[in-house]
Amino acid sequence: MEIVSVMAGYLIINVTGSDTGLDFKEKYKSWLENPYYDDETKKELLEIHGNDKEIEDRFYRDLEFGTGGLRGIIGAGTNRMNKYTVRKASQGLSNYIKKNGKASPSIVIAYDSRHRSDEFAKESACVFASNGIKSYIFESLRPTPELSFAVRHLNCDAGVVITASHNPRDYNGYKVYGKDGGQIPPAISNEVLEEVNSITDLTSVKVMDFEKAKAEGLIRIVGSEIDNAYIESLKSLKITETDQEIKDKCGIVYTPLHGSGNIPVRRILKETGFHNVYVVPEQEMPDPDFPTVKYPNPEDKAAFDLAISIAKERDVELIIGTDPDCDRVGVVIRNRRGEYVPLTGNQTGCLLLEYILSNLGQRNAIPSNGFVVKTIVTTNLAKKIADAYNVKLVEVLTGFKFIGEQILIREELGNEKFIFGFEESYGYLAGTFARDKDAVVASMLIAEMFAWYKSRGMTLYDGLTELFEKYGYEREALDSFTLEGKEGIEKINGAMKLLRERKPSKFGSVEIKAIRDYKKGTRIEIGNNEEQPLGLPSSDVLYYETMEGYWFCIRPSGTEPKLKIYYGVSGKTESSSAESLDNLKTQVLSEIKPMLE
Repeated sequence: MEIVSVMAGYLIINVTGSDTGLDFKEKYKSWLENPYYDDETKKELLEIHGNDKEIEDRFYRDLEFGTGGLRGIIGAGTNRMNKYTVRKASQGLSNYIKKNGKASPSIVIAYDSRHRSDEFAKESACVFASNGIKSYIFESLRPTPELSFAVRHLNCDAGVVITASHNPRDYNGYKVYGKDGGQIPPAISNEVLEEVNSITDLTSVKVMDFEKAKAEGLIRIVGSEIDNAYIESLKSLKITETDQEIKDKCGIVYTPLHGSGNIPVRRILKETGFHNVYVVPEQEMPDPDFPTVKYPNPEDKAAFDLAISIAKERDVELIIGTDPDCDRVGVVIRNRRGEYVPLTGNQTGCLLLEYILSNLGQRNAIPSNGFVVKTIVTTNLAKKIADAYNVKLVEVLTGFKFIGEQILIREELGNEKFIFGFEESYGYLAGTFARDKDAVVASMLIAEMFAWYKSRGMTLYDGLTELFEKYGYEREALDSFTLEGKEGIEKINGAMKLLRERKPSKFGSVEIKAIRDYKKGTRIEIGNNEEQPLGLPSSDVLYYETMEGYWFCIRPSGTEPKLKIYYGVSGKTESSSAESLDNLKTQVLSEIKPMLE
C-alpha cells in the first residue's frame, strides 16, 4: 500500500491490500477470484463484466481520507464504500489507537440513515473488538455532533461515524474523530494512514463475531443515557430567555430530510419552550433513498418545497431543515412580500454571531479572551461583526475540522475562550460540548433568535436587513462544476496546475491585487511579486484578492468530483453589491470554464 497523493488536504490512499501495483483490470480480476471477497460482492462485479469504463471507475483509484473522512459511492471496488474498505480503515485506526491510546482503549461509533450505515458500523466494531478495543455503538441512528460529544463524555480514545453527510443517496462514508471529540487533524491523519499503509494483505484483517464481542464486553450498546447528557449540555448554551407568550407565537416548520435530526431537534425545541413546531410528514422518518428530494442537502432550496407548502398553510415565518447526519442546518424565512426565501450559510452564521455577541455584550459577558472562528471562504462580514465587539476572529482552512481544532489549541491548551464558529456551507457551533458543526444546538439558537427578534417587534428578515444596514451589504456566491470519473479529476487537477503556472493578473476585466496560494503557503502581491507566508497548513486552494476589495477562491472539493469557486463582494446598497457580484462571477467564469471543457 501507499499514499498516492495529497489533494486539497485529502490523502488518497490504496485500500486494496495485495492489489497494490495492479492496473484496474487486474484489480477487478483479483476481486473476482480471491475467496476473501463474498458472493454478493462478486455477483455485483460480474454484472459489470465487459464494461471497461465502469470497471475503471471502480478500480482506477482509491478513496480519499480527509476533512470528510473516507467517503464514496456504495459498491464493490477500490473506489467504492464497502465492508472491505471499512474493515481496512478500522484496522489502521486500531493500530494507531493501540500505539497512542491508554492501556484499555475504547471507541464510540454512530451512524445515520444511509444505506448500509448500520452494517458498516457493526463491521467497524467487530474489527475493533478483534484488536481488543472496546466499542460503544449507538442502538440506532444518531446525529454526527452527538458522536463528537460522546467521545469526550465516555472518555474514549476515538470516535467513528458512518455517514456521507449531505451527499446523494448512493454515497456513504467513514468519519474519524480524535479523543478531543474533533475530526482528526492532518498530522494524526498521516499517522493513521501510515498504519493503514503497513497492512499489506487485506485478508489479514480479523473480524470478531458481533454477538461474541458483546458477550465478552468488547461491544456495548448505548443510547438514551448519552442522549440525555447531550441535550442537557446544549440547553445550557441558551443566550436569551424570551417570555413563553412570545415563544407560543413562534411557529416553526422543521424537516429532518429523512435523516437523524428528527428526534433530537424536535426534543431540544420542545424543551426550550417552542411548542408550535410542525414537522414535514413526508420527510419525518429515516429513509436512505431520500424519496422526496433530489439531494438531501439543506443548501438546496428544492429540499424545502414541502416545508414551504406547510409554512404557507400554517402562516409560519421560519423553516429549519437539517441534513441526514444533522450537522448542517438550512433556514428559510418569510420576507416583507410574504415570499419564502432561503438564507445563505453566511447570512445565518452572521445573524447568529450578531445575536450572540450583542446579547453577551449587553450583559458585559463577552470573555476578554474570547474568540470566534470562520474559514477562509466564509464571508468577511464575520470579521466586521467581531471587530465591532472587540472579539478576536481566527481564520482557518476550509473544513470544520479546523474550527474544532482551534478549541483544542486555544482553549484546552491555551487560555482563550471559544464563543462561536461557522462556515459558509451551513455549519455552526456554539459551546465546546461538541467539536464539530452541530445542527441540534444551531436549531435551538436559531429558534431562540427568532423569538428574540419577535420580542423586539421584528422578523428575522428585518434582522438581516438591520445587519446589512449596520455593517454593509456583503454578498457571496458559489459555483460548483461536477466532472465525473477519471477524466473529470484530471481536468480539475489540470485547471489548478494551469492557474498556478500562469499567476493571472486579470480575470476578464477584473484586476488581481494578490494571490494566496495555500498549497505553497504564500501570498503574492501581483505588482511587485512580494511574497508573505500565510501561516496555515498546505491545501490545494487559490484565493484571489481584487483591486476593488472583492475576492474569489478556487478549490477542488475533497468529498466529491467538483471544482468549487467562491465569490465575495461588498457594497453600500443591496443593488450595488448584487451588480458587483454578477460582474465578478461573469469575469471569473470567462477564464475558468474553458479550462474545464
